Amino acid sequence: MKEIKAFLKPGRAKLVVDALKEGGFDCITLSKAEGTGSFKSPDAFPSLDFKITDSPIVKLELVCNDDNVNQIIDIISSNGRTTERGDGLIYVSKVETAYRIKSGEQISSFY
Repeated sequence: MKEIKAFLKPGRAKLVVDALKEGGFDCITLSKAEGTGSFKSPDAFPSLDFKITDSPIVKLELVCNDDNVNQIIDIISSNGRTTERGDGLIYVSKVETAYRIKSGEQISSFY
């Protein structure tokens, strides 16, 4: 299993989520976040929540089977990109084990 984390521009999050759901990947977690990446918008301003950042982002997370990784990356990339710099990043990490909280049952497969 793999965990995919993508950091997206807020305006692209709905497009990405809709495309993932259409592709059959609907167990997605979204978080409001802020970044300190190298992209600096000309109209950027200091955050009111975090005093050191100026770049609001959406963190998207999901876990999938290894054979779904490329499809998910393609969906995120094609729906998350814009014509501007700073569209974000995608990270893929190995998930060793997952468990259901309710039952303690080990999860062996997603999707």
